[in-house]
Amino acid sequence: MAVEMNIENGEFEDWRGSKADPAKHGGVTASSIACVVEVLENMVFLSNATNFVEYFLKSMHYSAAESANMVTNFMGTSFLLTIFGGFVSDSFLTRFKTFIIFCTLELLGLILLTIQAQDSRLLPAINSKPSKTQEAILYTGLYAIAAGVGGVKAALPAHGADQLDHSNQRLVSSFFNWFFFSLCFGGLIASTVMIWIQENLGWNWGFKISVVTLSVALCIFSMGFPIYRYKRPGGSPLSRIFKVLASAIANRKASLPEAENTQIYGEKRNHDKFRFLNKALMGESVASTEVEETKTFIGLLPIFASTIMMNCCLAQLMTFSVQQGNIMNRSLNSFKIPTQSLSVFPISIMLASIPIYEYFVRMFRSKNNHHPGLLNMFQPLRRIGLGLALASGSMAAAAVVEAKRREAANDDVVLSVFWLVWQYLLLGVSDMLTLGGMLEFFYSEAPDTMRSMSTALSWCSTAMGYFISSVLVTISNSVSGHFGKEWLGGSDLNHTRLDLFYMLLCILNFINLLNYIFWARRY
Repeated sequence: MAVEMNIENGEFEDWRGSKADPAKHGGVTASSIACVVEVLENMVFLSNATNFVEYFLKSMHYSAAESANMVTNFMGTSFLLTIFGGFVSDSFLTRFKTFIIFCTLELLGLILLTIQAQDSRLLPAINSKPSKTQEAILYTGLYAIAAGVGGVKAALPAHGADQLDHSNQRLVSSFFNWFFFSLCFGGLIASTVMIWIQENLGWNWGFKISVVTLSVALCIFSMGFPIYRYKRPGGSPLSRIFKVLASAIANRKASLPEAENTQIYGEKRNHDKFRFLNKALMGESVASTEVEETKTFIGLLPIFASTIMMNCCLAQLMTFSVQQGNIMNRSLNSFKIPTQSLSVFPISIMLASIPIYEYFVRMFRSKNNHHPGLLNMFQPLRRIGLGLALASGSMAAAAVVEAKRREAANDDVVLSVFWLVWQYLLLGVSDMLTLGGMLEFFYSEAPDTMRSMSTALSWCSTAMGYFISSVLVTISNSVSGHFGKEWLGGSDLNHTRLDLFYMLLCILNFINLLNYIFWARRY
C-alpha cells in the first residue's frame, strides 16, 4: 500500500518497486549514463542518415529528387514518431523499458540493412531500379530504424533528467546542455570517422560498426538499472486531455465563476490562461489537476509550432547542401574532403560553445544581484528566438553562395566547397540554440505526467520541418513550372534555381520569427 501511495504522489521508486533512496538512486552519475548512450546512439543515427542520399543515388539508383525526399521523409518519420514513443513512455511503460524496447527495434532495422548492403542479390543491378522485393527490404529496415529512433529520443533525455533533483532547476538545465553536447559529439564522430569508413571501406563496414556500436549503447544503458530511479506511468495523458476538452464543450453554457468555484485550485502557472477549460470542472469525473495538465500542454503548442520552420532549413543540410558539395572543389592539398564532413565546422563550434556557456552562466549566477538582466539572456525562450533569427540568416547566406556558385559554373569555374561553411555554421549554431532551448523548456514546463511527450515536441518540430521541406520542394516546382522552368527540376544543380528556393526559405523564416516573438511574449 505504501508503494501505491508513493506512485500516486509522484514519488520515484527503485528497480524493486520500493521508494527510491536519494543516496543510492538517481543523481548525476545515473543521468550521465544517458549522455554517454546518446553519444553512441546519435553517432549511429546520423552516420547513416547523412549518407543515405549518396546510398540511394549510387547503390539503389534513385534520382536526386527522389533521394532527397526519401531522406527527408525518413528523418521526418523518425522524429515524428517521438510523439508515439513519448505517449508509450508516459502512459504504459517506464522510460527505462521504453528505451530498451525501441532501441532493440532500431538495432533490428540496422541488422536488416546490413544484410542487404553485403548481399548483391538484394541490391539492384547497375543502372537498374530496385525490384519490389529489394524496395520492401530497404523500407522495412529504414522504418524499423525510424520507429526505434522515435522511442529512444523520446525516452532517453526525459529518463536522464528524471534522475536529478527537480528543485534544483540549474542542475536540470545543465543536464540538457550536456545532453546536447553528447548529441553533438556523436554527430562529430559520425561526420568524421564514420564517413571516412563508409567512403573508403564501403557500406558493409559502416553498417557493421553501427550494429556493434548500438549494441554497446544498449548494454551500457541496461547496466545502470540498479542505480536508476523510476516513475511508473500514470495512464494515458491524451485520454485525460480529451476528457477535459469534452467536458468543457459539454458545459460550455455554464458560467465561469460557477465552474471555478466547483473545485479548489493549487498554485499553477496557467491558472489565468485558457479559462474556458475551467468549465470542464462541472463534469463529475474531471479533477482540477487534469484541467491544469491540459492547460499547461496546450500552452506549449504555439511555441512548438513556431519552431517548425527553422527545422525545414535544417533539412537542407541533409539534402541539397550535400548535392551542392558533390559538384564543388573538395580538395585540400592532396586530401579530398567528404561533403558530409562539412558539418564538422558547426558541430565543433557547438561543442566548444556549451562549456563556455556553462562557465558564463555560473559566473553570472554568482553575481545575480548585480546582473539580473544578463541571466535572462540564457532563458530557454530567448535562446530559441536567437536560434530562429540565425536560421533566417543562414538561408540568406545559402542563397548568395548558391547564386555565386552557379555563376562560376557557367564560366567553367568550380568554387571551393568551403563556401558552404557559412550556411553550415549559421544553421549549426541555430540548431544548438533552438533544440537545446526546446528540450529544456518543454521538459521543465511540462506536467509531471507528460514529460516524455512534451520533450518529444522538440523532436516532433524537427519532423514537421523535414516534411514541410518535401512539400515546399514539390510546391516550388509546381508553381515555378507554370511560369516557365521548375526551380528544382532535374538532377543537375547547375541548371536549377536552388538560390531562389533558399531565398524563399529565408523569407518564410523571417515571418515565422515574428510569429514566434508574438507567442513567446505572451507565454
